Amino acid sequence: MNFSIFNFGCKVNQYESQVMTELMINRGYSFTDDKESADIIIINSCTVTAVSDNKVMKLIRHLRRKNENAVIVLTGCMPQAYPDLTEEFSQVDIVLGNANRSELPDEIEKFLKNGEQIVNVHKYTKNSDFELVSVSDFEERTRAFIKIEDGCSRYCSYCIIPFARGPVRSKPLDVLEKELKHLAAHGYKEIVLVGINLSAYGQELGKHLCDAVECACSIEGVERVRLGSLEPERMDKESIERLSKLPKLCPQFHLSLQSGCDETLKRMHRHYTADEYMKIVRDLRAVFPNCSITTDIMVGFAGETEEEFKESLDFVKKVAFAKSHVFPYSRRTGTIAAKAPNQVEGSVKAQRSKIMIDLTNESRKAFLEAQCGLDENVLFEQPTKDGFWEGYTMNYTPVKVRSERPLSGEILKVRLEKVDGDFCLGKIL
Repeated sequence: MNFSIFNFGCKVNQYESQVMTELMINRGYSFTDDKESADIIIINSCTVTAVSDNKVMKLIRHLRRKNENAVIVLTGCMPQAYPDLTEEFSQVDIVLGNANRSELPDEIEKFLKNGEQIVNVHKYTKNSDFELVSVSDFEERTRAFIKIEDGCSRYCSYCIIPFARGPVRSKPLDVLEKELKHLAAHGYKEIVLVGINLSAYGQELGKHLCDAVECACSIEGVERVRLGSLEPERMDKESIERLSKLPKLCPQFHLSLQSGCDETLKRMHRHYTADEYMKIVRDLRAVFPNCSITTDIMVGFAGETEEEFKESLDFVKKVAFAKSHVFPYSRRTGTIAAKAPNQVEGSVKAQRSKIMIDLTNESRKAFLEAQCGLDENVLFEQPTKDGFWEGYTMNYTPVKVRSERPLSGEILKVRLEKVDGDFCLGKIL
């Protein structure tokens, strides 16, 4: 029998989809790119917003209409956070949570034997362990993701993820080192360290994120180490100085902001002020020349006034992010903010989203223009339909060059010449 996987959400989910792919192949199933017609269809869900949930449910209904005999498996954050949505999951054959992902092949075989729906979602506890899984391949990608941390204990007032992921757990350094060596031996030149709350890596082990980064940078064959999304916590000046001594570390920092207004941040239960955030940005820029600071920005949070939105807008303009993901606040059942007064109307959230996106698009363009004239090492990934090859610099500037020969997996020096949409056009030196 063959299987396919639909992946939603973050880089952690991408890693876990690869874990499930290898679990299935090791059990004797074959992978197919013909996703909708597969015998077994696995949906790795995201539940960070209501939009994410709607996309998952829409896909389930579509797949059931198109392939009524398929075994449909729903796993990931949505069933873990909301295991009691039995009516919504009625068209799914197997419902599996994040906490017991390794049971996937066993549950499929059990369903194939008796044909009865299986709902198996294990709850996290404060003593839950890190899921000791690893991957050996990322198909034809030139960079490999490694999940080194899972869970979050921050409980921001808007976020359901602590319920979907449990408490902070970290991958032991000896296990990480073994996985890194394996991926390096398979030709992966860039490693991206990811987690649900990556900044919290190692806190229960008496370790620090810097320990994991230093481990990755020490591996022969790994030429670049990149960090996934970071919370501002634990990014103090001493940690930043420690990271600055690692030449392989890519100077791109996705530092989650959410809002540039202190009052809004307080209602969100974020653990920093706008000034504290700005200090981290300045400390990073002081020791990582030409680094890129990227972020997430939420608009229309419960109680956000026009004055608060303007304060956030002004702060975002002051930071001048290299790139931003702007999104409207989405109420999540089970969170504090879902019951908060003064919810912002959808039309207002849409208007504020547009204003914030327009501003961040301007800073994005300014960042790309500032890269022009520089000579940068580019890791090339894939060809385009119009004769170019795409790749990324160390600070994650997207680059396109013309080349008649394949460049995938090569790191080459490129002069960045001009901006073309969301890319810098360059010439190989």
